[in-house]
Amino acid sequence: MIEVELQIVGSLLRAVAEEMGAALVRSAFSANIKERRDCSTAIFDEQGRMIAQAEHIPVHLGAMPDAVAAVMAHDPAAREVWALNDPYTGGTHLPDITLVSRTGVGFAVTRAHHADVGGREPGSMPADSTTLAEEGVVIPPTRLTEEVLSDLVDRMRNPEERRGDLRAQLAAHKLADRRVGELCARRGRAQVVRAMDELFAYSERAMRIGIERLPNGTYEAADVLEPARGELELHAAVTVADDAIAIDFTGTSPQHDGNLNCPLAVTRSACFYVVRVLVDPDVPASGGAFAPVTVRAPAGCLVNARPPAAVAAGNVETSSRIVDVVMRAFGQAVDVPAQGQGTMNNVTLGNDRFTYYETIGGGQGACPTADGPSGVHVAMSNTLSTPVEALELQYPLRVERYGLRRGSGGAGRRRGGDGVVRQLRALEDCRLSIISERRAQAPQGERGGAEGASGRNLLNGGALPAKVTRDLEAGDVVTVETPGGGGWGS
Repeated sequence: MIEVELQIVGSLLRAVAEEMGAALVRSAFSANIKERRDCSTAIFDEQGRMIAQAEHIPVHLGAMPDAVAAVMAHDPAAREVWALNDPYTGGTHLPDITLVSRTGVGFAVTRAHHADVGGREPGSMPADSTTLAEEGVVIPPTRLTEEVLSDLVDRMRNPEERRGDLRAQLAAHKLADRRVGELCARRGRAQVVRAMDELFAYSERAMRIGIERLPNGTYEAADVLEPARGELELHAAVTVADDAIAIDFTGTSPQHDGNLNCPLAVTRSACFYVVRVLVDPDVPASGGAFAPVTVRAPAGCLVNARPPAAVAAGNVETSSRIVDVVMRAFGQAVDVPAQGQGTMNNVTLGNDRFTYYETIGGGQGACPTADGPSGVHVAMSNTLSTPVEALELQYPLRVERYGLRRGSGGAGRRRGGDGVVRQLRALEDCRLSIISERRAQAPQGERGGAEGASGRNLLNGGALPAKVTRDLEAGDVVTVETPGGGGWGS
């Protein structure tokens, strides 16, 4: 296939994925999807390989191939839509519900974080869960009929909002089926299939060429997570061998009785993100870019957990720390940015009437050529902030303060970005859950740069732990001060 034709078909496939995402966002009911855009879309070929993705949430996208493989094992028929969220059969954590459907040349996939999936706490992100069952309804690969959809939402809070968000995902799948059909009619199905093969191969070739520029060797690093008690260690050994990379997590702490555990699919996703960022961020985002990367972790460890371990925080917090530790290992071979906030600062508020979930941006690490950006969602998150007007219109909450946390970025030749201060007042009694990191261990600088400020959680001015679930009364004020990024250079 000539280069021009390949570029045209590749752009058209990426456009399908982007349009799926736009349709999902426009059609959604909850602020988490509609405003924060906590969702992702992608197109896969008949072999279950990711061919094109919208530039959405890295932790979603890198783990999607496992979900498609889990559905393919059931031999789905045309016009069937399958749903799953089970972290141990292709999911990430339970609020992320994935839909998979056939197209004329493969599969369309959407994944969206739902504001509640029937967990023990409103929002289904309890800070102190110890088993998967406490975190919500577990959906193994299941054909999504009207009856199944109704049964699922009836087991969740705010069932009509849940139904609306799932129908928004279904609308994206109908759009994908139509657009792929139009593409095949215009270009020829055989031509589209050949283009998919070549796009996958092209991404792999480009990534291998980039990896060959890295110095061969094995580079190791360690970092820690902050559970309710003590610390959990992550250890990564990155081996660069010619045009391939192997990342081994031997030495990482065993899975624990909290919810910082994550399945191997999430661990792979975080590793793929780091490699793509460092090697070739402009390589077409297909599964071929991940083919040269092998990820290994002992079964039953923190980053390759086994059921029924709880995983609510693994997808958001442990994935962020995996990025930090793998990036630090690569830093022994090439220049890397200083550490960013390293947390998504998950805040969930709700009761039987409403559920609200958000992540909060922070400071990112400086790099050799620029200061770190302030107050942004990057790395494994990549979402937006909920606009104040949308939040206050839809929920019994008031934003008392929202601004940069001045001076929280680390000093250096290049300064780390500042975190933010987000202050919410509850206007009716509800439950609060916060899952956060970098409250005890600050983001580190690089090449002599100073560390960023660690984060803080407050209730009515008094300190809260990094991970907490508790009652709120009307009038209570929750403040989250997010970490700043580390500085680069002395």
